[in-house]
Amino acid sequence: MVNNLTQICITLPPKVQSPGLGRLLMHDENADPSSTTSGYDWYNKYALPRLETHIALIFAVTQIIHFFLKRLGLPLFTSQLIAGMILSKAIPWTDEGVQIIGTLGIFGYGLFLFLSGVKMDPSMVFRVNKRSWYIGLLSMLVPLLSMLPIMLHEFDEKDKEDQEVDPKLKTLFLLPYYSLTSLPVINVLLSELKILNSELGRIALSSAVIGDHVSMFLMITGNVLRVWTQIVNHKVALGDLGCVIAFLVVVAFVLRPAMLAVVKRTPEGKPVYQSCIYALMLLFLGCLCVTRWFDQFLLLAPYILGLAVPHGPPLGSALVEKFEGMVENLFMPLFVTSCALRLTTMTIDFNNKMTWVNASIGIVALLVKFVVSLIPPLYNKMPKRDAAALALIMSSKGIVIEQGHFTFMFWVIICVANIVPILVKCLYDPSRKYAGYNKRNLMYLRCNAELPIVAVIHVPDNVNSVINLLEATCPTKDNPMTINVIHLIKLSGLATPIFISHQKRLRTTTSDCYSENVIVAFNKFIGNNWGAVSVNTFTAVSLPSIMHEDICSLALDKLASLIILPFHRRWYIDGSVESDDELIRALNSRVLERAPCSVGILIDRVNLRRAMPVDGSSEKPSYRVAMIFLGGNDDREALTFARRMAQESTVVLTVAHFSNAENNRGISEDWDRMHDSIMLREVKTNGYINYVEKEVADGPETATIIHNMVNEYDMIIVGRRNNEESQQTTGLKEWSECPELGVLGDLLASIDYGGRCSVLVVQQQETVLLSNQRL
Repeated sequence: MVNNLTQICITLPPKVQSPGLGRLLMHDENADPSSTTSGYDWYNKYALPRLETHIALIFAVTQIIHFFLKRLGLPLFTSQLIAGMILSKAIPWTDEGVQIIGTLGIFGYGLFLFLSGVKMDPSMVFRVNKRSWYIGLLSMLVPLLSMLPIMLHEFDEKDKEDQEVDPKLKTLFLLPYYSLTSLPVINVLLSELKILNSELGRIALSSAVIGDHVSMFLMITGNVLRVWTQIVNHKVALGDLGCVIAFLVVVAFVLRPAMLAVVKRTPEGKPVYQSCIYALMLLFLGCLCVTRWFDQFLLLAPYILGLAVPHGPPLGSALVEKFEGMVENLFMPLFVTSCALRLTTMTIDFNNKMTWVNASIGIVALLVKFVVSLIPPLYNKMPKRDAAALALIMSSKGIVIEQGHFTFMFWVIICVANIVPILVKCLYDPSRKYAGYNKRNLMYLRCNAELPIVAVIHVPDNVNSVINLLEATCPTKDNPMTINVIHLIKLSGLATPIFISHQKRLRTTTSDCYSENVIVAFNKFIGNNWGAVSVNTFTAVSLPSIMHEDICSLALDKLASLIILPFHRRWYIDGSVESDDELIRALNSRVLERAPCSVGILIDRVNLRRAMPVDGSSEKPSYRVAMIFLGGNDDREALTFARRMAQESTVVLTVAHFSNAENNRGISEDWDRMHDSIMLREVKTNGYINYVEKEVADGPETATIIHNMVNEYDMIIVGRRNNEESQQTTGLKEWSECPELGVLGDLLASIDYGGRCSVLVVQQQETVLLSNQRL
């Protein structure tokens, strides 16, 4: 008999931190040349430098690979997996090194699941519609049932001998993992595709919430049954089950009420005490310890604890803001890469019948999940391309759990992770719905027709600015106005965007906390214009990068003719700049590109200050408004809005036509010139509008004239005139800082003109298709 002995040498106490590279080099110079423990062996002797080197290599290789793959539209997830595959073969990894990286990754993944639970609102289960219920249940249960015939496959005696557990039972317990619907995975996918708050994204998230809860129940049940079959003494299994139930009871009936009490006692608008954050993190670490004693609760305990944390401010948002950056940028990349580091071979052993069975189950689960996710939306008359994109999203996979078939599942996940985003991008374009054949702008609005407007609010200062502008737009019973006010709030501490219609009384803590003042102010506006104005108030909680979807979707649904956007820069009363928000600037640019109607960017100089009485008399104060007209679609749209304002007796409108003496416009522009002439003729014959025509030679002369005008008026209205060249603006574009305002708008918004008059920059609807184009 040959005894196979393994000799293991360890150093006690373990060497964690090195004394420094300089001291090690000095030690190496004085060391015995024949010694095998030189200072250059620091990589193997000291754990912390080795870990830091591994982390640095992982991130360096990942970023180099992603630099090339992102041009192909592949996600960062793919680059992380490929980096792990390369590093697993490129450097000599010890089992200890892989285990340390894997331990950090597992810890990070547990924290990721905890934060995913924190950001989720469990009550969404009771608010989703029937369509989402059908998709969520069918996408989980039907694949599960379809895999049962394959699971009944007869295994050879040799396969049974190789397995500690009956292969049929082992496969049965793995079925929920093959068919699961993971809300965190789908949420990350939708965020990467920037369709989180689109119509398709909302349906997918609602369906994923249902599937996620069903998956959680089935996985807990399956794991408990697995322990039951593996343990001879069933009392032990029943004891484990009792501990799991006790954990759920404590979380639901002790910890959840305690956290709600903390939120209730926290003053509105104030942060929660840091001691509460520390206590929750201790509970999270305790959940990770629980998984060592009860294997069936692996990683589910942190997720369930996260579900018990009240989402949103002040508690949920504080946790997310404090730890999300570290999880997304450090721990999760290590987790993904450590999964790839465990690959011992790139090939799949199909000689093993268990591998054949699991491969068949995995493929069948994906195909069936796609088909059953496709049927409900098609039955509800959803467009075929959108339905296919939704089915692909619901088929997303993102977890590897079975070590015995790790290689096969690894390749399945890497293929799905690459194919699904590319196909969804090809099938679904949320901006496609904004393009249509109908012209929704002010010029094509019937005379005395109701004017539908979408007004965007970011901060409280925007409320007075928008209301003052609307007051000056002459709302009367003969010229009614419908205002759809949307209050935009940055998504923080929540997994899913929220869109609330306050007319339907769908109240949440987040919306009430931030939108109450907006609702009160516009209710007062209704009272001051009774019978002439109707107001609908909405709150949208979403990421800044996708807020334009909420604005454009609301404008499309309400058939709006104009969207009013606040400018990203705000001023103090003395004219100095108060804030400059680049996120709002990027949002305005995206709305200008996709809006289904005309857009106006409001540049408010201290809330559209009230004008002085005309000619120094004691009459009612008037607004002095100027409209600068050069010609083109945007200028005609701006002039239409200005003429509507002029119907108000307190508004004194002056139309300044800047003409070019040479008039070298081409024949192709004759049609636009004719439209300009018709509109200007109506202005000239109008008794209540002042018309002034000025000949200008170039841009500098235009800038000089405008500089002299800003002190004479309370508001100046201009067209955006994007990419339109004219003699009147030559030389001005080179100095432009804000191209979203156009040349004249940028000139009026510059710091040199600070503290003088407010500006409205108007762009006519651009998303109109010609008769020979297709949606």
